[in-house]
Amino acid sequence: MAAWAVHAFTASGAMWGLLAALCVARSEYREALAFMIVAIAVDAFDGILARWARAKETLPQFDGALLDNLVDYLNYVFVPALLLHEAHLLPPSAALLGSILICVASAYQFCQADAKTSDHFFLGFPSYWNVVAFYLFLGGLDPRVNLAIVSFFMVMVFVPVKWVYPSRMRRFRAATLVATALWGAMCIAMLVQYPTAAPWLLPASLVYVAYYVGVSLVLAWSPTS
Repeated sequence: MAAWAVHAFTASGAMWGLLAALCVARSEYREALAFMIVAIAVDAFDGILARWARAKETLPQFDGALLDNLVDYLNYVFVPALLLHEAHLLPPSAALLGSILICVASAYQFCQADAKTSDHFFLGFPSYWNVVAFYLFLGGLDPRVNLAIVSFFMVMVFVPVKWVYPSRMRRFRAATLVATALWGAMCIAMLVQYPTAAPWLLPASLVYVAYYVGVSLVLAWSPTS
């Protein structure tokens, strides 16, 4: 029962993704981002719960990893690509192509046998398009700048650089989990206060992004990561 409950919890991410997509269709972008944050929270805990419940050993006939990938593709790729297009965050001439390429590039990334390495890293940009969409929506940058940012991360999908898996890393795990929780709280605060969020919240949250990239680079090149 515990193993099935964990799989049901993972599957609930599909519900949050659908609700986010429906909000995008109604131009309710703040609400869509809120549902996307809930989906991130589900993804942050379902793996921990699955290992605790020994779901793989208890239900060997059910592929929880495949379920997780299906839900993650919906929430981390498809819904953010839809939001980028519908919220006009990319130049009109490139909006459709940009969203299509996000979906195609991430489909490639998700299907790589070593997308998650044996030492618990993501190989290539781990399709955090929900995070990209969040910052592009709140950042208010020129759509051409947004396109450059999106293009950079599309290229990084194919670059075999290791990115840390926060809930499964060994070194700096406690510090990273605390930092991640604080970052999540700041993101929620920015959405709650939108469009008049405290001006310090956005740059403060980007400190965590810089920390994540820095830790990824340090651990990826460390033999004891």
